Amino acid sequence: MTDKYQKKIEEYKTTSEKETFLLAEKLAGNFKGKEVVFLFGELGSGKTVFAKGIASGLALENVDQVCSPSYTLINIYKAKYIIFHIDLYRLGKNSEILDLGWEDYLDQGVIIVEWAEKLKFDLDAIHVKIDIIDNNLRTIRICK
Repeated sequence: MTDKYQKKIEEYKTTSEKETFLLAEKLAGNFKGKEVVFLFGELGSGKTVFAKGIASGLALENVDQVCSPSYTLINIYKAKYIIFHIDLYRLGKNSEILDLGWEDYLDQGVIIVEWAEKLKFDLDAIHVKIDIIDNNLRTIRICK
């Protein structure tokens, strides 16, 4: 399946946080260090778990330090490549998002954006949509 930009969409089902983590870890194993990953999904869907999996795939020594940066807005981790972990949950206006200056990080490392649906502009990125099916079951669509 492809989207309007003819990108490939892969769909997965995961039945645990561990499976979601491992899927993200595998995805990151092919990263070259300049990827942008947009994470979409409702509260509790597993966006931060997916971010931890990416960090693990990039050989971050302690993935437990990866947490949702809701209050700090941007967390930076040093792994195989620098990881810029951004959370837009608390931001409502496009101007607030632009004021973060996160676009300065483009091509400086891997950028992971939680709550990417708040972005009002398009960027070449890997889109990851996580849907809750029930307590443990998730459908994860990756468009790259």
